Amino acid sequence: MSARGASRTRRVRPAPATATRATAAGSTRVETTADLAAVARLAAGVNDRPADILGPHLVGAKAAKRLAIRNFLPRARAVTLLQGRKQTPMPRVHPSGLFEVVLPPETKPVYRFEVAWVDGSRTVEEDPYRFASGLGELELHLWREGKLDRADTLLGAHVVRRDGVRGTVFTVWAPHAVRASVIGDFNRWDERRHPMQRHGDSGIWELFLPGVGPGDLYKFHLKTRYQGKNAVKADPYGYAMEQRPQTASVVHAHGTYRWKDATWMAARATRHAADAPIAIYEVHLGSWKRRTEDGSRWLTYRELAAELIPYVKSMGYTHLEVMPVTEHPFDGSWGYQTTGYFAATSRFGSPDDFKSFVDRAHRAGLGVILDWVPAHFPRDGHGLAFFDGTHLYEHGDPKRGYHPDWETYIFDYGRPEVRSFLIASALFWLDVYHLDGLRFDAVASMLYLNYSRQPGEWEPNVEGGNENLEAVEFVRRCNERVHAAFPDALTFAEESTSWPGVSRPVAQGGLGFDLKWNMGWMHDTLSYMKQDPLYRSGSHENLTFPLVYAFKENFLLPLSHDEVVHGKRSLLMKMPGEREQKFANLRALFGWQYASAGKKLLFMGGEFGQVREWNHDRQLDWDLLDEPDHLGLQRWVRDLNRLYARTPALHGRDFDAGGFEWLDCEDANRSLVALVRRSATATDFLLVIANFTPVPRPDYRVGAPVPGRYRVLLNADAAVYGGTGQRMPASIPTQSIACHGQAQSLVVPLPPLAVLFLAIVPTTRRRVSA
Repeated sequence: MSARGASRTRRVRPAPATATRATAAGSTRVETTADLAAVARLAAGVNDRPADILGPHLVGAKAAKRLAIRNFLPRARAVTLLQGRKQTPMPRVHPSGLFEVVLPPETKPVYRFEVAWVDGSRTVEEDPYRFASGLGELELHLWREGKLDRADTLLGAHVVRRDGVRGTVFTVWAPHAVRASVIGDFNRWDERRHPMQRHGDSGIWELFLPGVGPGDLYKFHLKTRYQGKNAVKADPYGYAMEQRPQTASVVHAHGTYRWKDATWMAARATRHAADAPIAIYEVHLGSWKRRTEDGSRWLTYRELAAELIPYVKSMGYTHLEVMPVTEHPFDGSWGYQTTGYFAATSRFGSPDDFKSFVDRAHRAGLGVILDWVPAHFPRDGHGLAFFDGTHLYEHGDPKRGYHPDWETYIFDYGRPEVRSFLIASALFWLDVYHLDGLRFDAVASMLYLNYSRQPGEWEPNVEGGNENLEAVEFVRRCNERVHAAFPDALTFAEESTSWPGVSRPVAQGGLGFDLKWNMGWMHDTLSYMKQDPLYRSGSHENLTFPLVYAFKENFLLPLSHDEVVHGKRSLLMKMPGEREQKFANLRALFGWQYASAGKKLLFMGGEFGQVREWNHDRQLDWDLLDEPDHLGLQRWVRDLNRLYARTPALHGRDFDAGGFEWLDCEDANRSLVALVRRSATATDFLLVIANFTPVPRPDYRVGAPVPGRYRVLLNADAAVYGGTGQRMPASIPTQSIACHGQAQSLVVPLPPLAVLFLAIVPTTRRRVSA
């Protein structure tokens, strides 16, 4: 049995050798068996081993041993010991609120207290200090070494039974605190009531509170050494939290939800293989849609499951990526300033509600990826910052522990306990919530000591370089542990530099991610598309250069939320020209994304041409779909997804240079490109042609990989998508005219601002009668 599940009464300890019978101060002279110095430290809030005083203790010499039972109830007027039907008054033996009764040594230490409080109320309570610790030495050792992968099973709040009594065991890491206490509704938020027990040099404090269970609010009250100040903190490992602006943690017991996604989980490895289609719809759950006329109410997880998941499935996507649902106090951070690394935000419902959302996605055939933030955390007083009066989770040197861009703290990746905390969080979401992958936010800011810093604002590492060696080691270990535990889950890096081997295995010297966001492709392509077509010829390299390095990593091509906020304008409004040309350009952009090598991602709203910038406080403008051009754009994205998913040539070799071949990439004057995408099967290919000007090219000759007749599978200029509807032939035959290095070619009437996907028409042998 694990230590967390231990269930036993605490062994009755003999009183310390220094304990003497002493007279308590006060008007009434009452004797106590406790060490008054220890009692004074308890009363002053500086005793880190309260169980050495409180609870049951054998006292006295061998021949005269007695059982002393003590409790500390500062607001109690009177206390009675209850043993079955027997009631024994407990005298107050110290004015601070220490009560004690001395009984025969053979008395069983199983009892409760009836407490009469000074406000006139009465309660019957179990004694937390009569129960033994559930901490195991192996767990503590692994924790100190930074090797406890699931540290959340050791720390936090866990509902258990001990000696047949149900309650919650609270555990917190606060090595520099003078005292740690659990506070909550159950003790009227009085930090004196439930001081915790420190466990050796582990820095861990623990206390089992009988009767406390799911739904109860709590925090940790820490008396610090820093200028005598106290810290009141939410649980870093808490499984649930109050909805902002409230900040308490909430006791929650996982394990009761009944999953129905076994089919998805069993087949996930094939869906996440390098040759599988992965098209991701990135979504901010709080602003995809809202309820009420004024848009003030978020959809719940279950409402989102009923509306968002069918929509994403109908659009042909394979995965959802949710912007951080890890608990966060500030809506405007979009979740990227996380305080609850183990808590699904309560904005949209309960932990089980979020599980239901993921379950529903899996049963619909959609994977769910979590945007996860191991790079930094906010300075909110109830969070991780300056946790026990020291820089515990953050690096103590502001040159390494403070992020100037976001005014947040940076984790101390060299600290074993911090590494355990983050790795446990990663594994927790994949395990408990069945998530299919994690997108690591802001990886570049982790890897470089001089990230967003000027000379003099950073210090080189021990080797004289600018790499954050501790962060690099953490990233590698985290990816190793994730893939060891969940080999079919994916990890994604938002990494914007040329750091080598981001998506290569750790064993090969890489960082161990499965995929890397191709930020260069996103920025170069958008820079090209924002140009007036008249001037695109001068920026042609922005379109073609990303293919020079396209196979150095396993790339995902993102058009993410970061590109449609803070004055950058929506994707539609980035496009040049009048309304009709804006839509044509955006259709061309999406067509080019699906023609290029790499997995795909698009932020919500882009698929139907959101006009205004994304605003986290408003839902998307769904009424735009009443207009034909917006509806046509949405159909185009849907059909791109469907073509991509069913066509191995478009996804089977996304990470293999053999899957991509330029036919024409040098026609800058006309802003034309042509290419071939191939699958592992030699005869399976698509021909893609893109015209990035509004000038039709009625007789564009393009090389053909094999002779035959070609037909257009998708045409961005089709009327159904809002294009000009230029008529295209049913099929186009090749001619024995060499072009683009090919022996055969065909003449294609290219519409304006369009991307065309063409496939060879299969030949059928005519059956000859006998």
